[in-house]
Amino acid sequence: ESETGAGRGGARQGHSPWPGMPGGILASPGRRDRFPGYSGPGAACLSVLPSFGFLFDIDGVLVRGKTPIPAARTAFQKLVNSQGQFLVPVVFVTNAGNCLRQKKADQLSHLLGISQDQVMMSHSPLRMFKRYHEKCVLVSGQGPLLDIAQDLGFCQPITIDALREKRPLLDAVDHDRRPNVLVSGDFSVVLFGEPVRWETSLQLIIDVLLTSGYPGNPYEQENYPHIPVLACNMDLMFGHGTFMVCLENIYKKITGKELKYEVLMGKPSRLTYQYAEHLIRAQALQRSWEQPIQTLYAVGDNLMTDVYGANLYNRYLESSRTGSKSRLQAKVSGGRGPATLSQDTAAHCRSVLVCTGVYNPHTEVDFRFDPGLVEPDHIVPDVDAAVDLVFQLENFVPN
Repeated sequence: ESETGAGRGGARQGHSPWPGMPGGILASPGRRDRFPGYSGPGAACLSVLPSFGFLFDIDGVLVRGKTPIPAARTAFQKLVNSQGQFLVPVVFVTNAGNCLRQKKADQLSHLLGISQDQVMMSHSPLRMFKRYHEKCVLVSGQGPLLDIAQDLGFCQPITIDALREKRPLLDAVDHDRRPNVLVSGDFSVVLFGEPVRWETSLQLIIDVLLTSGYPGNPYEQENYPHIPVLACNMDLMFGHGTFMVCLENIYKKITGKELKYEVLMGKPSRLTYQYAEHLIRAQALQRSWEQPIQTLYAVGDNLMTDVYGANLYNRYLESSRTGSKSRLQAKVSGGRGPATLSQDTAAHCRSVLVCTGVYNPHTEVDFRFDPGLVEPDHIVPDVDAAVDLVFQLENFVPN
């Protein structure tokens, strides 16, 4: 059975008890072969140790703005024991990038006390890219950018506003405010998110790209390929993808060449799910759960990011098992010292769509890359139903 296209429709056959929802909340009998751990109600083989993990989106799944979604409280009661410890590995994956992960963890504290190590922002995978941590990096976005960059491991971040102050041509007649041009032989650009003043950010980032990190110097045609650009959250609808499109087109208009990204992260990128799986495995190791993690369940409300990303990662996992595997080997700087991404990977990443957020069953989806990847494996009314579904699929009995 195909993983894309009509093959995914099997998850939604039959009458749905939820208005506007194209299927029931549990897997149909025809899909059981796709979930090796599932043997239905009354199964003889039950598990008290998890061989799976949850990747929860936050906005639209657990909260709306600052208001908790009621089903989230019920779901969390099923996910922890009497001591408040999680019964399964859980990572909260958000495309937000304008704050520290500790702040996002604090925002969830009204639901459950969680560690910042369980929270993954769109920029979290930057911890792996140690080769840029010692470089001077120009950071763009909103929020406490210097704090975010330093928390990720960058030693020499500089903001757009700071660079603006260093550019002598911004005030050509005031010689007292003309410091030396920023000079760096080892420079890169990190796009954390959408800036407030697009025109300033676009101009200065383009200047840095055209001059290889020497803004104010003449533009040389030979400066290609340009200095590295690392970008977070390329979602065109809800992220800063539109800003990136503007940057790409301005660069191409000036140079006639394509702007190339060293790395793209944030859902639906594969890198985000690889790093999330790394965090899941780290939790399992810390809790001494010896069962190998076989399946990741990505629970979200957005077809274009949560569902597409999970299905794309599932396709990567399946191709990996057939031999066409390229392993990501990168160092990760965490709170307890360096670590390496495990070469072990899950067998599956299943997409679970909830109907408490931006998802609208009556909205037409126009995705030019691969329409099959926006078909969720399961559709459920809310996160509580998602937890029930996964526990049943995995024959999991909380101990």
